[in-house]
Amino acid sequence: MMQNRVLVLDSRRQPLMPCHPARARALLKEGRAAVFRSFPFTIILLERASGDVQPVRVKCDPGSKTTGMALVAEFARRGPTVVWAAELTHRGEAIRSALRQRAMHRRSRRNRKTRYRAPRFDNRKRSEGWLPPSLRHRVDTVMSWVGRLRRLAPVTSISQELVRFDTQKMQNPEITGVEYQQGTLAGYEVREYLLEKWGRKCAYCEAKDVPLEIDHIHPRSRGGSDRVSNLTLACHACNQAKGNRDIREFLANRPERLAAILARAKTPLRDAAAINSTRWALCEQLKATSLPVETGSGGRTKYNRSQQGYSKAHWIDAACVGHSGSAVWLDAGMRPLLMEATGHGELQRARVDKHGFPLAHKRGGKSFRDFRTGDLVRCRKPGLPDFLGRVAIRFRPSFVVSGSDRKIEVHPKHLVVVQKADGYAYA
Repeated sequence: MMQNRVLVLDSRRQPLMPCHPARARALLKEGRAAVFRSFPFTIILLERASGDVQPVRVKCDPGSKTTGMALVAEFARRGPTVVWAAELTHRGEAIRSALRQRAMHRRSRRNRKTRYRAPRFDNRKRSEGWLPPSLRHRVDTVMSWVGRLRRLAPVTSISQELVRFDTQKMQNPEITGVEYQQGTLAGYEVREYLLEKWGRKCAYCEAKDVPLEIDHIHPRSRGGSDRVSNLTLACHACNQAKGNRDIREFLANRPERLAAILARAKTPLRDAAAINSTRWALCEQLKATSLPVETGSGGRTKYNRSQQGYSKAHWIDAACVGHSGSAVWLDAGMRPLLMEATGHGELQRARVDKHGFPLAHKRGGKSFRDFRTGDLVRCRKPGLPDFLGRVAIRFRPSFVVSGSDRKIEVHPKHLVVVQKADGYAYA
C-alpha cells in the first residue's frame, strides 16, 4: 500500500521536493531533520538551506460534500506523478442546519412576543459575488488548503475542475459547432450528470452496482428529444424490456414508480448551477494567486480517468483534472490523507430546549490549561498504552480524549500536545 510522500522544508522554511517516507525516517533518525507538522506530515531540514526542485502542480476536484486534492510532480523520467493526495470533507450541511435552527428559534420568539432584539431597517443588500455561508465555506476551505500546500511544497501551477456539467449542452443538445458536439468528450457531460441525478441506479428497478444505460423516457422513435429532462438511467434488462414504448405504457401497472420518475425527470438543474457557481467563485480566487490556473470540465475528468483505467475516487478525479490529467501516473492503492472540516467552535452561548427557551449557558473561554477542543494530543496515562487522539476540554481537570478505537477521560497532566487545533480532523 503506497503512502503519501513526506513534505519537506529547508532550514529557512522554504519548500523542497517531497521525499519518500523511508528517506524521511532516515533523516529524522540521523538528526538531520525534525518534525515540523504532523498533518500533513512535514519535516524541516536543520542544515540544508536550498535545493533543486521540479515543477509541482496542485490539483483539486471541488465537490458539494468532498473535495479531492492532489500534488502532481513533473518528474523527468516518469512524467507527471501523484506524490501527495487528500480528500477534504466539508461541513456545509452542518452550517446550513445550524442557520436554519437559529432562524427557527428567532421566529418562534418573535411569534410569542417574548423579549427579542429590536428589528433593524430592511436596507441591507448583498455584495457582488455573495454566496450563502454553506457555499462560501466550501470555497474558503479549499483556498485555505491551497495556501497551505503552497507553503509546504514548491507549487508552480494549479488545476481545477471548473464545471461539473455543461448545462448549456444539456439544455440545448442541438447547439451548433461540429467539433464541440462530436469530439472525444461527447456524451461524458450528460452521463456524469445523469449518474448524479438518478443516484447511480436503475430508475425502473433501482438496481445498483450494475452497468447502466441511458434511456429516453419518451422514445426518440416517437418524437422524443435528447434534452436531459427526457433522459434517465436503466439497467440492460429494463432497457430491453421497455424497448421503444413510452414510459406511461411501460409502467402502467406501477403508477407510484411512474409518478416518482416523472417528478424527478422534471427536476431543474438548480443543484448543478449551485455547484458551478461555487466553482466559479473558487476559480476567481485561484487566479488571484498569480499562478497559472488550468481548468477542465467534469466530463474531461471522467474521460481522462476512464482512458487510463483508474478507479473512481475523489483524489483520483483531482489528479485527472484538465489536459494535464490525460497522462498522469499514480498508484491506485495510495492512501490519501482524510481531512474533515470541524470548525473552530460556535458563537452560540445559550443552550435552548425545543421551544427556544434557554436551559443553560456556556462559559465564554475557549481554552483551559493551554488546551483547546480539537487539539491533537498524545495520551500517556499510566496503565494504558500511548495513543493519539483529539481532546475535548472541560473547565475542570478532566478532559475527554477520543482516539481511533477508544474514548477516555484523563487529567490534562497526562497529555502532550502534538498539533494545535486548526479546524480539521485527520485520518
